Formats: sequence, structure tokens, C-alpha cells
Amino acid sequence: MSPRPVDAARLAAYDVLREVRLEDAYTNLALPPILRKHRLAGRDAAFTTELVSGTVRRRGTYDAILAVCAHRSVDRIEAKVLDALRLGAHQLLAMRVPPHAAISTTVELVRARVGRGPVGFTNAVLRRVSEADCETWLRRLAPSPQEDWVGHASIVYSHPRWVVEELAAALAVGGRRERTDLHALLAADNLAPRVVLVARPGGSDVDELPGERTAYSPYGVELAGGDPGAVPAVAEGRAGVQDEGSQLAALALADARVEDRDERWLDLCAGPGGKASLLAGLAGQQGARLVAVEKHAHRAAMVARALAGPPSVPGVGGVLIADGRVPAWRAGAFDRVLVDAPCSGLGALRRRPEARWRRTAEDLSALVPLQRGLLNAAVDSVRPGGVVVYTTCSPVLAETRDVVRSVLAHRSDTRLESLAGVLSQVPDAPGPLPGTIQLWPHIHHTDAMFVALLRRT
Repeated sequence: MSPRPVDAARLAAYDVLREVRLEDAYTNLALPPILRKHRLAGRDAAFTTELVSGTVRRRGTYDAILAVCAHRSVDRIEAKVLDALRLGAHQLLAMRVPPHAAISTTVELVRARVGRGPVGFTNAVLRRVSEADCETWLRRLAPSPQEDWVGHASIVYSHPRWVVEELAAALAVGGRRERTDLHALLAADNLAPRVVLVARPGGSDVDELPGERTAYSPYGVELAGGDPGAVPAVAEGRAGVQDEGSQLAALALADARVEDRDERWLDLCAGPGGKASLLAGLAGQQGARLVAVEKHAHRAAMVARALAGPPSVPGVGGVLIADGRVPAWRAGAFDRVLVDAPCSGLGALRRRPEARWRRTAEDLSALVPLQRGLLNAAVDSVRPGGVVVYTTCSPVLAETRDVVRSVLAHRSDTRLESLAGVLSQVPDAPGPLPGTIQLWPHIHHTDAMFVALLRRT
């Protein structure tokens, strides 16, 4: 009997996982071109999207189950076969795909993409997976929460153990109920995020964007459905896709009080340009101009495109390719500075689920000095009386509280100010330092953005 052809939706899902594994691609960026390559739309595209996104999010849970069913560590399974097994496990344990269809299509996928050798192994492993539902597997495999609640949460919610520990610590410092909030946060990380649009001041208005206004940002709209690229204002560059938390970080800078002149704004780490676009529009409304800085040329080009979208934003003061830690401008040249620092990204695991598997605790040893250097350079770049907003898409204390503390401890010309009067519309968001803000997916339905306001004295 000749093998049955593999349907395009599953082939596309496999190809996305391959790019995520080999090219360090992001799922949400790899999906669209592969969907187009396989000519998928409508229900087939939705099936592929759910299959890929769910598989990446729940990888930790599935790997624990697959290891038992394969009688070996997943590290000892060929990577190409493991990609297919994870796709099969997601269909069996989280999608309404009949077991025989999930197993047979995965077997044919391995035959087509890997070869005949692992076909029998794939069939045997997935048959064992199909013997129980996900809840039953978790009861068998996850440690008791009474004996090891971090390990229990790690397997049940599919997060590496070190990530669970970092998130728990950040919740505790913010005064949250550590375990209750942790479970809610980890569950929220495994849900597909809403698509939020931003109306760029001077370019569009929220009333022309389809959907409901966001709770905290006056420029945000939750998209009612469909492709955001099909929204005219987005297609024309007058609006964009931007999480509400990112919008609030930009608004914190724009709405903070400054003394005397207010003409020159700086975005110190501007790529890929979302916050810069919003800030440039806000600057233009106040008669100021924004300079956007990005170290990497290809990301600087993305910033330039974001700022050049029609109509030309009056608040754009230029895009510089430079290392923000080594200012190419005189000290005190700016009135407002935003530092959206490169970080672990553990606050955006809903949007970038692969980050939880890509990052390690050791990454912090390289990120934290970079963050301190950028914040110090930002303070040097702002004049006395001006303000700096430091923000990360991470709640990890080493990247938030500790960076701000370290910079303040070594400077006598800077003080931390409260954001209470600046983002007063955001409830229940105490940060790890007095006056700072920490947003959470399970409370605010945003990425877990940290925001701190500093003033040069």
C-alpha cells in the first residue's frame, strides 16, 4: 500500500517548528510566509496556527509525557522526529482530532519529512500517549504540589523550572499571593493574546479602528477579529499592532512632568519601532521631536519604516544607528528619554512562547550589565529637570528592581519618582520599588511590562 499524502496544514505546522528550532525564528513571524507557501487560508490556516502555537506553548508538558511513552529522555530522540511527536501529542491531548487521525497523519508526516526508519517508533509512542487524556497524564507525572509546588507548576503549565521561580519571586515582591497568582499567571501565558491596535497620534483616530477601546490606553483598540493588515489605517502606516502594556510605557514618558523646555525626546533602544511611532506622534502634538536610536542596522531600517509611514509624523527628529551605551550626542541634550531595554522577554510569553525554551538563567548575566549601561547612558543624556522612563518586557527582579537600584546607588544626580499620577488609570499594579508599575497578563491582560520613572536632579 502506498503512503497517504500528508495534508498541507500539518506539513506547514512541521515546517514552522523546524524554522523555530533551526533558525531561532519566532512562531508568529514564521507562520505567515509558510501559510502562504502552502496556500492555506480560512479554517486550514486556523488549524495550523493552533497546532503550532499550542505545541510550542505546551512543549514542556508534552515532553514529560513523550519521555515516559518513548522510554527515553527527549534529548535522545532525533530532533526531526521529536518535532512531529510534539505535533501529534498536541492533537491527541488538546485538540478535537480523533486519535486514529492524529496518529496516522503524524506517522505519514514522519515518513514524508524524515524517512521510513522512525515510522514504527512514532506510531508506538503516540499510541501510548493516546491511552490517557492530558489531565490523567499530569496526575501521573507531575510532582505533588505539597512536596514540590514549583516542579508541579513547571510541568502542569509548561514553563521551565527557573522561569517559574523567577516569576514567583517577582509576584511575591509585588505583594501578590504567590501561589494563587502564579497559577493564574502561568495559565495566562498559555492563552493566545488579544490583538491590540494603536492609533498613532496625527495619523489616525481610535474611532476608525474596528473593535473595542482598551481599558487603560486612550490610543488602543482590541481588534474585533480578522487580519490586522486588512485594516486600512494599519495598511497605510497610520496605525499599528502594539500591546497595551507597550503603549502605557510610552505614555508614561510622554505624560510625565518636565521642568522648563520640552523639545527633544530620545528613544534609546528603538527597534523595531512600535513605541517610537507612538512617541513621535505624541511629541509632535506637543511641539517636540523624537530621535530614535538603534544599534543594529536592519532594526534601524525597521524603525525608519515605522516612522515614515504616511502621513509623515511631524514629531520625527531622525533615526541614528548607534550603541545607546555610547552616546553620539552631548550630555544633557534631551528632555525625555525612553529606555526600552533588551531583556529576557519573560513578560511576553503569551506572544513569544518559544522564549521560555530559548532563554536560560545564565542569559541574565549578560543582559543585566547591558541594561545598567543603557540606563546610565539615558540619565547622562537627559538634562537636569528632565525624565527617563526605564521599561522591560520582563518582571524578573534582576532586570527590573535590581537594575534601577544599582544605577540609583551610584548616582547622586537622579531620583526615582512615582508613576501614580502619571498612569493613574491603571489599577492594582504595584511594582517592586515604590512608585514603579508592574503589569501582569492575568490581571491587566497586557504583557508583563515593568515601568520606572527617574528624574535627573
